[in-house]
Amino acid sequence: MAEIEGGKLEIDEKCEDIHMFVEGELTRRIGEVGKKLHTARSRNDQVALDLRLYLRDECDEILELLREVVKAVVSVAEQHVDTILPGYTHLQRAQPITFAQHLLAYCAMFQRDEERIADAMKRMNVSPIGSCALAGTTYDTDRAFEAEKLGFREPCMNSIDGVSDRDFCLELMSAFAITMMHLSRFCEEIILWSSWEFGFVELDDSFTTGSSIMPQKKNADMAELIRGKTGRVYGHLMALFTTLKGLPLAYNKDMQEDKEGIFDSIDTLKMSLRVFAPMVETMKVRKEKMLAAAKEGFINATDLADYLTKKGMPFRTAYKLTGQIVGYCIEHGKDLESLTLSDYKTFSELFENDLYDEISLENCVNKRISQGGTGRESVLRQLEIVKNKG
Repeated sequence: MAEIEGGKLEIDEKCEDIHMFVEGELTRRIGEVGKKLHTARSRNDQVALDLRLYLRDECDEILELLREVVKAVVSVAEQHVDTILPGYTHLQRAQPITFAQHLLAYCAMFQRDEERIADAMKRMNVSPIGSCALAGTTYDTDRAFEAEKLGFREPCMNSIDGVSDRDFCLELMSAFAITMMHLSRFCEEIILWSSWEFGFVELDDSFTTGSSIMPQKKNADMAELIRGKTGRVYGHLMALFTTLKGLPLAYNKDMQEDKEGIFDSIDTLKMSLRVFAPMVETMKVRKEKMLAAAKEGFINATDLADYLTKKGMPFRTAYKLTGQIVGYCIEHGKDLESLTLSDYKTFSELFENDLYDEISLENCVNKRISQGGTGRESVLRQLEIVKNKG
């Protein structure tokens, strides 16, 4: 083991495979007893075992990297509990929210990713060793003892399933693909936010590159690469689904195709997570740009309709009337805050001076007191929940 890990043992590639090489090398060193290595074993159950052991270690590392991402996002969110920006639906400005709440939405996604991977690991933590080629063995082995020593919950129930199951690869690759999708969505927003059109954030130079001919460019290349590599992980998942869909029981050589896809999925996800956490932590947030955008687009119109509803007007009537007021503002180059009370009175006598408090962006945000909403107290509670889970 020391020689293998130190790179000192030269693998003889003329051997049929790694199993035969190890057995041959042991036999050369210690004689006939080395030939006992394969007793009550098959390459089929050894490969299934080794893959689970490898994935268990890799998943532990991925979970730790996910926690680091959540910590990085939380650290930014804590600084922006009162930072207002437009919330979007259909990529159209919809309602005012806080930047902290927007970031915490991703924390919720990443923590679900942690749960999915950990949950898949529970089902993976079953030992196939002792299944042999497919039918088990005539030797009096203690599979439960072996499973325990290898850190597994229990041996697999069925020896045929033990060598032919790759559900655990599909489950993990699915969880990895979902995690990459969440990273990609976040990266898409970072790319938009860092454009001149938005200007909400500026990425640190370490995570951007320039153009070969345009000196003014600062491209969000790291975010783009993560977004691009998401398709790579999706592809590996679909490839393995396709490989497995027509396989009869038990082991078939086709199953070697699981390795390249899951190894690359792990490498891609780990690389993306390692880049993502510091990219978010070091980005500069332009609060003034966010607030300026929030002041445009009539994103407090819902609150104006709610104001009328609280005064007794049916909501649907209030909704329609508010739409007419927004149309009036657009026609006259005004916003809801700059309309005079006399202007409002031409639409309804229900309007009073208190309407301006109702439609101020700060109040629009902080009135969202419902659990999970964008109000300050609600966001602070969300922060606490995320940190306690971590």
